[in-house]
Amino acid sequence: MNKWFILAWTSLPLFVLDVLTKALAMEHLPTSIVIIPNFFQLTYVQNKGAAFGLFAHSDDTFRIAFFTLIPIIALATIFYVFHKLTDKEKDLAVAYSAIFAGAIGNILDRIRFGFVIDFLDFHWHDWHFPAFNVADSAICLGVLWLSSAPYFKKLQS
Repeated sequence: MNKWFILAWTSLPLFVLDVLTKALAMEHLPTSIVIIPNFFQLTYVQNKGAAFGLFAHSDDTFRIAFFTLIPIIALATIFYVFHKLTDKEKDLAVAYSAIFAGAIGNILDRIRFGFVIDFLDFHWHDWHFPAFNVADSAICLGVLWLSSAPYFKKLQS
């Protein structure tokens, strides 16, 4: 299995799941639906900022330029690094594919709406972790996978 096959079969399902869940959240979520009391709920959030709402209240000119330029640079970098992978580096191909899918999903939101749709809301009573989405999860899991890869390679040798 080559890296391009891995990219397609990892990125496409993650991207589709992200788009579908955001569409459902946008269409069907009122303010919140409690799933597990005092722990997890679905809450529709329009995130105009970066991760955890960073820069959400910045000037629109800065925000739009920042969120247009940075994702393009990030995607180009991911694609460049992915292109340099060998077909034997399947674990890294999966990790980069997850990051790629998440980045595309969130960029699509910014292009279409000017914000990212978040809806997964974990909390402990009144303390809330910032809401996030499937794309954010894919990015975080891909980065975690990449950061742990050297550790697992040491264990294997």
